[in-house]
Amino acid sequence: MEVSLFVSIVFVGVGATLIMDLWAFFLKRAFAIPSLNYCLVGRWLAHMSEGRFAHQGIGQSEPSFLECHVGWVAHYLIGVAFAAALVAITSPAWLLEPAIIPAVLFGLATVAVPFLFMQPSFGLGVAASKTPNPKQARVRSLMAHASFGVGLYIAAMALSFIVPTHA
Repeated sequence: MEVSLFVSIVFVGVGATLIMDLWAFFLKRAFAIPSLNYCLVGRWLAHMSEGRFAHQGIGQSEPSFLECHVGWVAHYLIGVAFAAALVAITSPAWLLEPAIIPAVLFGLATVAVPFLFMQPSFGLGVAASKTPNPKQARVRSLMAHASFGVGLYIAAMALSFIVPTHA
């Protein structure tokens, strides 16, 4: 049974994002370490439709209708887009024989998006430089994105077991 490349990428992206979320859930339950509030991602995206792309503090910006739903959907769509980028960089053959090193390195590289784009737009500065503890925020972001990279590998391995001829 052959599964399309698109479906494979969606599976891997959703799976990797889910593993990232499970890691965040573990950190919250075991160590009371909070994760990103994806409702604020939804708020940020909603304000973009009004022409506002940057905030002094996203938490103080006007809440938007369904911002939590929008934020969570965006979170998973971004995961799928990142999975597509990894496959584009490595080739669809990576889905047939996933390797952990490219997945983890790519996962770590994706931290550039929040460091250089999202955090400044949220009013947190480049690489969380305006937060109360920038080093801690950076380490948490790196850990989250490393877990996404591991998730890319695990999801691709799961796909290869579910449908051995998927690419």
